[in-house]
Amino acid sequence: MSSTSPSSSYSYVDIGANLLDDMYQGNYRGKERHEADLPSVLERAWENNLERIIITAGTLSEAKDALKLARTDHRLFCTAGVHPTRCSSEFGDTEDSWNAYMEELKDIIQDGSVDGKIVAMGELGLDYARLHFCDVETQKKGLRRQLDLAKEVQLPLFLHNRDTGSDLLDILKEYYAEDSTRPGGVVHSFDDTLELAQQFMDLGLYIGINGCSLKTQDNLDVVKEIPLDKLMIETDCPWCDIRATHAGSHHIQTKFSTKTEKKYEAGCCVKGRYEPCHIQQVAEVIAGVKKISVEEVARASKENAYSLFQKMVSA
Repeated sequence: MSSTSPSSSYSYVDIGANLLDDMYQGNYRGKERHEADLPSVLERAWENNLERIIITAGTLSEAKDALKLARTDHRLFCTAGVHPTRCSSEFGDTEDSWNAYMEELKDIIQDGSVDGKIVAMGELGLDYARLHFCDVETQKKGLRRQLDLAKEVQLPLFLHNRDTGSDLLDILKEYYAEDSTRPGGVVHSFDDTLELAQQFMDLGLYIGINGCSLKTQDNLDVVKEIPLDKLMIETDCPWCDIRATHAGSHHIQTKFSTKTEKKYEAGCCVKGRYEPCHIQQVAEVIAGVKKISVEEVARASKENAYSLFQKMVSA
């Protein structure tokens, strides 16, 4: 076994994993450190009670690659959409280029709907922390165009929100005010205030929690108040690892054999590179903060994921 933890009879759904990242090909910041090891990463996930994994995509090409990867295993699924920071580089400068892009995105979603492998529109939303990649107005246009497509294809939303005040909330209020029966969504990697979380939940949305949601005591105070029936867990791997300096790290029970990227060893995790198997650590911190069992967190999150992403249930 590659981990040391209490034995568990429960399983997990990781609703957000960036499995297309170069780190799983052994490439770190442009440097080749070891051979590609994604098959080993996935095997480690299955060994550690992962039941389903959703591969996140942020561009057209990533959506194609994510769908191809998802089709290699009945436990893998994916999203299709354009990340807010990539709207400028992806959609182009003309209305024709925007229209052509959206048509191709629709084609991919329709392809992935045949076998139920594409389970959400995303990763879409707004990100004001990285405006050097894409300005606000282009992000908003990209969001609204994708919401229009989500209406047409009837997919739930996998949402990104970073330092946007109430802008994303306001747009989503309009979206659901038009038709409250539209599929819901999840605001993933949530690290904002309890007030904003409550407003998202009031729209019927779920809140996605990962290591980036658990860094500070303020973060933990918010997570403590999120009801289990509105919570989902994710790794956002290879990012958002829970570090010793993070406020909730003392709640972690599960440890994995880990080496640095320069001293890579088959069968071990890589320091600073999260994997789906680390979902256990996310659940342990949430359980510790809420003073409940890890099993309760795992079960509730899984039930919520199957409720929102219904295409995963029958796979």
